[in-house]
Formats: sequence, structure tokens, C-alpha cells
Amino acid sequence: MMLGAHFGELAKIRGIVYYRLSPFEQKAFAGAISKGVPNIGRRCAENFWRTVPWFVGSYIVFAYYEDLAEKMKRKNPDQYACDE
Repeated sequence: MMLGAHFGELAKIRGIVYYRLSPFEQKAFAGAISKGVPNIGRRCAENFWRTVPWFVGSYIVFAYYEDLAEKMKRKNPDQYACDE
């Protein structure tokens, strides 16, 4: 009977070997600076020409229409030149 068995030990499986490393023996940030930072740089360089032109173009269009909206909010003094 399997009474009192822990959750991970509910069945006996033969022929499978589990290799585990204790969490206290692992290095959580092993290679984060030596491998991770160059990998981030490489990935950013690969995607630069796919993303940056779209952001720059969107900003130029946004800035143009924002300026146009500000100009359209103002009154044109030439329309009121004859009013007295």
C-alpha cells in the first residue's frame, strides 16, 4: 500500500533515473554578465532596423499632426481685420 507516501513518490517507475541539483548548489546568476549582456546587445542589434524606423516615423507623423492641431485651435487674425 502507498499510504503516507509523498506526492512525488506515488508510483514506482523503473528504468528512469532522475538527476537533480540542490537549490543550494546552483548559481542563480552564473554567466549573467559574461553571456547575458552580450546576448542582449546582439539581439538589440539584430532587431534595430526592424523596429527603430517605425518608431521614428510614427513620432514624426504624431509631431506633425500635433502641431497642426495646435495651429487649427488658434483664431486667424486676418479673418477679423475688418471688424470694428
